[in-house]
Amino acid sequence: MTPCGQARRHTSRGAMAILAWKFPRTRLPVGASALCVVVLCWLYVFPVYRLPNEKEIVQGVLQQGTAWRRNQTAARVFRKQMEDCCDPAHLFAMTKMNSPMGKSMWYDGEFLYSFTIDNSTYSLFPQATPFQLPLKKCAVVGNGGILKKSGCGRQIDEANFVMRCNLPPLSSEYTKDVGSKSHLVTANPSIIRQRFQNLLWSRKTFVDNMKIYNHSYIYMPAFSMKTGTEPSLRVYYTLSDVGANQTVLFANPNFLRSIGKFWKSRGIHAKRLSTGLFLVSAALGLCEEVAIYGFWPFSVNMHEQPISHHYYDNVLPFSGFHAMPEEFLQLWYLHKIGALRMQLDPCEEPSLQPTS
Repeated sequence: MTPCGQARRHTSRGAMAILAWKFPRTRLPVGASALCVVVLCWLYVFPVYRLPNEKEIVQGVLQQGTAWRRNQTAARVFRKQMEDCCDPAHLFAMTKMNSPMGKSMWYDGEFLYSFTIDNSTYSLFPQATPFQLPLKKCAVVGNGGILKKSGCGRQIDEANFVMRCNLPPLSSEYTKDVGSKSHLVTANPSIIRQRFQNLLWSRKTFVDNMKIYNHSYIYMPAFSMKTGTEPSLRVYYTLSDVGANQTVLFANPNFLRSIGKFWKSRGIHAKRLSTGLFLVSAALGLCEEVAIYGFWPFSVNMHEQPISHHYYDNVLPFSGFHAMPEEFLQLWYLHKIGALRMQLDPCEEPSLQPTS
């Protein structure tokens, strides 16, 4: 060993001795040592990433601008990814073809519960996915406050197939901004519990509320959580009993689970994906062209002016359940590459009120 090497070795030993004197060695419990190893491995596999805050995301969108051009190749590539991972054409809804009688399935939102499709449940399913595929021009309408005074109603209604989230209001005061057409609308069981008392008392209010959706499919995650099964079945029987124009479709839990895994592999880590992202994902697999509206989970608009959380109210969601900024960034990326179009600017300038 060279003199320099010997000097470095003696220096290192001296430094270690000083550190050992100042910071005496302690023995970690076996459990703590194992936990440290797990944490280090987790950080290696999933390195810490700081998500941009709201202001940074809004500034990034403003700098990028909203000029857009459809990229058919990007749309086809993403549609193929949807087909390979999740097969929405066949698994979007529970059907007699993909959910035969006697089949055992797991709730996608539960770890402990499964169910077996019996004769009464099987009879509620259509033979196959009841859409003429591929759907042509689809509009997926979220409920973001950015839709208020957007004047996008006419543009939305020009789509061949309109999908909406969570039974939103479509009364005349909103149609100029969000349109009136609806071909499919989601209905979470929690809405049935909160707004319609689980249909245990009166069904008339619910039936009257559904009329605004004309001949829409009501898409429900009946087999996502065990607590959601009974409310979803009550919706089916209620609409069936009164001969309503709406038809209930039950989301296939295998499809929901696959969509969750798909986005988790792309960096969205949340307790559950939002209904909007599930619906956009399905549209990207079912439709040739996809435009999305109202997908803006921020408290200011494109002019950095405050806006309400929804176009119809300012009720905030439970924190920590969805990862809305992460979802937005994924959808914004698809917009930038031309796979879908995200409408953020007003479609029509709001008319000026005459001054007195």
